[in-house]
Amino acid sequence: MKLYSYWRSSAAYRVRIALGLKSIPYEYVAINLLRDGGDQRRADYLRLNPGGRVPTLVVEGQVIVQSMAILEWLEERFPATPLLPSDAFQRARVRGLAQMIVSDIQPLQNLSVTEYLRDEGGWPPERVAAWLQRWVGAGMAAVERSLQESAQASPGLDAGFCVGEVPTLADACLVPQCYAARRFGVDPAGFPRIAAIEARCLALEAFAAAVPERQPDAPPGGA
Repeated sequence: MKLYSYWRSSAAYRVRIALGLKSIPYEYVAINLLRDGGDQRRADYLRLNPGGRVPTLVVEGQVIVQSMAILEWLEERFPATPLLPSDAFQRARVRGLAQMIVSDIQPLQNLSVTEYLRDEGGWPPERVAAWLQRWVGAGMAAVERSLQESAQASPGLDAGFCVGEVPTLADACLVPQCYAARRFGVDPAGFPRIAAIEARCLALEAFAAAVPERQPDAPPGGA
């Protein structure tokens, strides 16, 4: 199993977490999104992932793209240490929280978007930074409200993680988003429930091993 990853990619980060939680060994293949125009634009990589994104998972000659599709495939193929609850409503809750992050927040902070704003839109760095803070902050606030309302409506779900007593796909998405938020000037400490969940997650080795600075392609000092 090969995971094509970039150390600081939120999408790749969430897949690394899931692989760790399920104790699945894999080979890490670094894709540098910045060097020489980006490895993701090379012809050989585009044959694997026509969208030129990370992550890409290659298993037994089969290629899986898009982080959420990879996470769902891992859940189906390796059901031990499940990342989705057995209850259908709770599964929907986990997927809903995950989609709030991967569909509502991440597309607005993607490198391709900020590059376009800078290079084609002519936006100065401070305007791009303000854009990121505005939309990432709004998205994090929505996730925080959702977590609070869910805990009030169903106290049993407020048991340390996003949904219940063990990490789920939602937690695998939330922790990378917290990392990205800090990069863009939004402090997760301003969202108490999110901050508490992140701290509990990072105390687990699967989450700690997946942090960007511990990846083989991370530059010295995490620059």
